[in-house]
Amino acid sequence: MCAPGFAPLVAAECDALALPVGEVSPAGVSLSLTLPELFRLNCWSRCASRVIVRLASFEARDFATLEKAATKVPWGRVVHAGASVRLRVTCKKSRLYHSDAVAERIARGIVAAVTGAQVVGRARDDEDDHESDAPTQLIVVRFDHDRCTISADSSGPLLHRRGWRLAVAKAPLRETLAAGILAALPWNGEVPLVDPFCGSGTIGIEAALRARDIAPGLSRHFAMEQWPDAPSAAYAGERAAARARVKPGVPVPIVLRDRDAGAIEAARANAARAGVLDDLVIEQGALSDTDLASIGDRGVVLTNPPYGQRVSGGADLRGLFARLGDVLRAGGRGWRLGMLVPPDRALAGQLRLQLEPALRTANGGLPVELLASVPPKAQSRK
Repeated sequence: MCAPGFAPLVAAECDALALPVGEVSPAGVSLSLTLPELFRLNCWSRCASRVIVRLASFEARDFATLEKAATKVPWGRVVHAGASVRLRVTCKKSRLYHSDAVAERIARGIVAAVTGAQVVGRARDDEDDHESDAPTQLIVVRFDHDRCTISADSSGPLLHRRGWRLAVAKAPLRETLAAGILAALPWNGEVPLVDPFCGSGTIGIEAALRARDIAPGLSRHFAMEQWPDAPSAAYAGERAAARARVKPGVPVPIVLRDRDAGAIEAARANAARAGVLDDLVIEQGALSDTDLASIGDRGVVLTNPPYGQRVSGGADLRGLFARLGDVLRAGGRGWRLGMLVPPDRALAGQLRLQLEPALRTANGGLPVELLASVPPKAQSRK
């Protein structure tokens, strides 16, 4: 499962991990994996929201059929004795449209199949999913045109929860979204990166983790580690292999700036928890004081600038965007811009740069796009 527009990015991650990619759809990527491979995907994916495992798929037009089918689902593969289970149920264009009644039948199947298991409640949509620290197994049930698909979440808390972001600034960016725009641009650590509106530092921290080849899930645990007969030794081997890949440092400058002192404090605290504080230059300063030429003769400005509801009172941002364009031009032709903004070309036009969309997705439920300035060589060919 992934954010809108992210499926090709997740598929590319799977290819890089030597995992066999099946169907790529707007909702995500399908694969057929062993348990160690499934662990590797959870550990290494920077862009996926969660990884779910299909347990069963069948047609059911009445509750008697549903309840009978629920007893045949191999619950023992993913639910251990005495486990707590949460259900997420959605029903679309099906005769069985009452999600509470569907959940009741599924719960009966789980409790009958696994000794001491208990269904402790219903989970909300991923966008509002604030899981507690209590270990529970999430089961995802989807009815669509009378077909029921039952899956088990292998990830646990959503994968954007890397474990290092405790301090947040105004309008924080999810870690998976920051990783996605880095991949879509793309940026792989070959040139300097600057974020002049860094907030709590998410883009820069994700950039440092990417450049150092630090797996985003290296320091967290996953729901699949609690499954019955989990191959713990194989999982430990995957973690050890991930640790062995970590590089000692970042080869290029990553500069995070913000005019707000609270944001800078949050960025430093988060970077320290992520273990990349020494890989970043984090400084307080206004956009107009950003000197790209002093950082290098080429590089990338990648940022999530203020816009719309992200600024108090919806202030006019035309001047701010115009200054951002000035900063880019002052840096020289070797500097490229990538910025995550709503689809407002009038505002983006204030930059006076040739831009093209590199990614279309959503942030906080609102449509956004990653606009990237066209490299000088590409402009000259047009």
